[in-house]
Amino acid sequence: MKVAIFARGELTDDLLRWATQIGVDCIDDPPIPGMREQGYPDMEKLLKLERRVRSWGLRINRVTLPSTNNFMLGQPGGEEEIDNICKTIKDLGEARIPIGRPNFITETPPVFSTHSAEHRGGYTMRGFNLDLRKGKLKDAPPDDKITPEEFWKRCKEIYRNIVPVAEESGVKLALHPSDPPLPEAPFSSLGYHRVLDLFPSDHNGLLYCVGTRHEAGGTQLVLDEISNFGRKGKIFEVHFRNVRGNLSTAGGFEEVLLDDGDMNMFTIIQALSNVGFDGALNPDHMPLLTSDSKDRRMAWSYSVGYVKALLAALGTLP
Repeated sequence: MKVAIFARGELTDDLLRWATQIGVDCIDDPPIPGMREQGYPDMEKLLKLERRVRSWGLRINRVTLPSTNNFMLGQPGGEEEIDNICKTIKDLGEARIPIGRPNFITETPPVFSTHSAEHRGGYTMRGFNLDLRKGKLKDAPPDDKITPEEFWKRCKEIYRNIVPVAEESGVKLALHPSDPPLPEAPFSSLGYHRVLDLFPSDHNGLLYCVGTRHEAGGTQLVLDEISNFGRKGKIFEVHFRNVRGNLSTAGGFEEVLLDDGDMNMFTIIQALSNVGFDGALNPDHMPLLTSDSKDRRMAWSYSVGYVKALLAALGTLP
């Protein structure tokens, strides 16, 4: 298994040097040249970026695919979005970037966070409570722009277009679960399964977030899903984070640092190892720590070191 971190800001030599120093293996979601300007990569600049990242002993592991908002809402420009996604997947394949993350509107339900929760030493992270959510929705009702039926009709159309391109390009499509994992959210438990069932392909799988899935039902749910999805080869990457509480038994949850929550993260890594997972673990959702810089480097350094120690203990370092 490998360790990845986000690098959504500029990929400076300083950032790449620091990532190499703390033991990172690969980079997720760097800014891709051309995506903002034309909706798909500038191939020449992308190849140059990929070579520069490799020069530091790192790899670009995953890129979020272009927006599908216009297509999902039935607005002008939707067909162009599909073309841009297909172009991007082809470019990722040419640049040897293995994973693309589909990008759907309403993947995250209204009210992502209800409060900030304080933990040991005063560090704070996102909290979510169903009762507090009701109050927030009462004060600011969501603007339901698309019905569930319309969502799935258009979601299936997107996958019908992009799965064959992913197969031809050698790129894996990794879908993230809805967070928070409310029953009505499209990619909670049933929807997460549905995408895999509708489009069976070795290139259609999951960006499996252990934190989000624990939010849905606790540690046993996470272990059961790792066994199920992992044995089918459907886990392409893992968001590796810890939480306290879950929606099914506590009516809410709080994000915490890796060693400070309900899950035994070594057990999670063991479960992933048992199903043959050899992809990247990304310890995402970092707090600011005391004297930390705005890019959360202290928290990232701690988290990457923690994950590397767990992998070393299990004997699964790359």
